[in-house]
Formats: sequence, structure tokens, C-alpha cells
Amino acid sequence: IGTNEWLRIGSTFHSLHAIAAEAAPRRLPGNKNSYGADDGIEEIEAGGLVLRCFQTRTGMKFVITAEPGTPDIDYVLREIYVLYTDCALKDPFYELEMPIRCELFAQGVDALIERVEKAASIGKR
Repeated sequence: IGTNEWLRIGSTFHSLHAIAAEAAPRRLPGNKNSYGADDGIEEIEAGGLVLRCFQTRTGMKFVITAEPGTPDIDYVLREIYVLYTDCALKDPFYELEMPIRCELFAQGVDALIERVEKAASIGKR
């Protein structure tokens, strides 16, 4: 999947997130979730797919897809945010609101996913 498709998916999710926040019949206190971010979609579960969103206090959204029942999705999202702050935000060539094209960030995410998959496979034994 190419950059344009990812941008289209991201903008579609962002729009749905904003619509859900406005259409919600019940507002969270201060219009904030437990992480301090705005109300909106946190998870969508469909046949064979879970889409989970972690929104930071600054409004940055990290979205991950996984199989239903995948453990530690929240942990993975928080760790990706840590990698983003450590790698992308400290990269002098990274521009906010642009796709993350930082090799160190990509390597960190790959290593994180490998660790989580390895831990899950050990836990299934």
C-alpha cells in the first residue's frame, strides 16, 4: 500500500473520529478521554479486524490494525508514540503534519512489533 492510500485511510479515519465526537450522545468529562485527548472513536471491530486509535493530548492520532484478540494493542500504540517522540520529533528534517519518513522510527517500530509477536508466541506455548 502506497503513501497516498495511507493518507486517504488516515484522512477518512480522522473524519469519522471527528463526526463520532460530535454525534456522541454522551460526553466524557471535559470532552476528554482517559489519556486527556478529545472524544472520538477509540476502536472499531469488524469481521477479522480490529482498528484501535490512540490520540495524544496534542491531537496526534496513532492507528493500528490487528486481528481480534491480539494482546497488548494499547501497549504497542503507546510505545509507537514514544518512538515518534524520540525519533521523528528529534529529526531536524521531519515536518509536523507530514508522513513520518524517519529510518530510525521505522526500525524502532519494526523491532517493537517483532518483540510483541515473539512475546505472544512464547505466551501461546
